[in-house]
Amino acid sequence: MKKFPVKTAGACMITEVPVVKVGESVSDVKKKISKNVKKFATIDYIYVVDEENVLKGVISIKELLEVRKNRKIEEVMKKDLVYVSPFTHQERVVYLALSHGIKMMPVLDKEKHFLGVVPYDTILQIFNQEAREDILKLGGIFYKVGQEFHTIKDSPKKMVRRRIPWLLIGIIGGTIAASIVSFFESMLSKYLVLAAFIPVLVYVSDAAGTQSETLIVRGFAIDPKLSIKKWLKREFSVAFYLAFVCGLLLAIFEIIGWEKNLSIAWVVGFSMFLGILAGTSISTLLPIILKKIGIDPAVAAGPFATLLSDIATLAIYFIVASLFLI
Repeated sequence: MKKFPVKTAGACMITEVPVVKVGESVSDVKKKISKNVKKFATIDYIYVVDEENVLKGVISIKELLEVRKNRKIEEVMKKDLVYVSPFTHQERVVYLALSHGIKMMPVLDKEKHFLGVVPYDTILQIFNQEAREDILKLGGIFYKVGQEFHTIKDSPKKMVRRRIPWLLIGIIGGTIAASIVSFFESMLSKYLVLAAFIPVLVYVSDAAGTQSETLIVRGFAIDPKLSIKKWLKREFSVAFYLAFVCGLLLAIFEIIGWEKNLSIAWVVGFSMFLGILAGTSISTLLPIILKKIGIDPAVAAGPFATLLSDIATLAIYFIVASLFLI
């Protein structure tokens, strides 16, 4: 069997499944399956092809047993097919199978010739592997596909090696953020209330960015042909409204519950607006850029995007404050 790239449908498929020809009777199909049952890896579905091995339909073994023997197989098979190419990423295979309630996913070439199927046990294994991998990457843990990661079984040395890189990057980023705050120390001493709004500005911009990042990474996973232009247009319009609402609310809260200073309210509200736009832009564009250069977009999640978003939000906050308060 031809070898396909790892993590593709072709690399995961099996070929030992029941395949029958158009024109055969249900009786003949049942006899063929009974005679060759030991040769099949699974008999959950029977795949119907024409003389050129082009897939025409599929029927489950349960449905087959309920059909009268004198009927033709093409009369009872399902013709509305869901399938993948051998080069489809395994994560999309799982998404399609779960979305359509399919136990096994047919694999066809460009001419729709039947090559094999990705079985249900493999689909579940892929689901578990991809979910574990994405969760670890979202947590900023360096993880290589094919390696198990168990918090109990792994040695402390291995766990430190996997977790420390992003934390070291975080220290560098935190130092940059601290430098930004320190640079505007004189303004903070004059307007001490500005310091009180730093946590909420950073948190909300991070939260909005994480939402955008999660959606774009998931979008890439389930649809390799995702339209970047349409996605960006929609995401930035959503970010604009979110930023406007959150900025307005923060300005109102400042007026009602704090110093009732319109200038401060304007600064924190406008900074919130720009901070959310910056956070969502970074978290949306970073995975796209990484994908373009051949790096898994999931590595942009968590610490890296958060780091850049924090720095951008703080810079925006103090620049806005300097323009309107000094």
